Amino acid sequence: MFWRLPRKEFDAGKGESNKRTFKEIVSTDLAPGLLAYVGQEPAGWCAVAPREVYVALERSRILKPVDAQAVWSISCLFIKKPYRRKGISTQLLKAAVEFAAKRGAKIVEGYPVQPSMEKMPDPFLWHGIPSAFKAAGFAEVLRRSKSRPIMRFTVKSSTGRRPRTATTPQRGI
Repeated sequence: MFWRLPRKEFDAGKGESNKRTFKEIVSTDLAPGLLAYVGQEPAGWCAVAPREVYVALERSRILKPVDAQAVWSISCLFIKKPYRRKGISTQLLKAAVEFAAKRGAKIVEGYPVQPSMEKMPDPFLWHGIPSAFKAAGFAEVLRRSKSRPIMRFTVKSSTGRRPRTATTPQRGI
């Protein structure tokens, strides 16, 4: 809910109100994200939706849009402690790209946190880390802050080739 609501509304709704709002979102046709399971146990969560759903991103000076292209955004990536460092983040990111692509996304964007120390508090990493995004095929396209790269995955066209865009480096000229 953090990225889905204007900051004042999020702060005012902390607790039951935000939970209720999220339950309403879950009941719509557009799922707010994906769950990862290990057996029957929930192991992770990835929030993915069209960028315009995340109204708080629009006001972020660090995460403001890179360009005018339509993108889907991954705003949250959480893995339960016993399942961390097992590649689940990467699998969940790949599934998020597939989920978004099936719904028409051409570009999927993420906003991971570059760890500044070996062990960081969990809440600082709930956007994922760059190495997981890179392993899932994302590339850094912009960095307005030392700790927050903007990474993109350009969905392949029906020909199986990624289109040449500003987010796809070209070789030679």
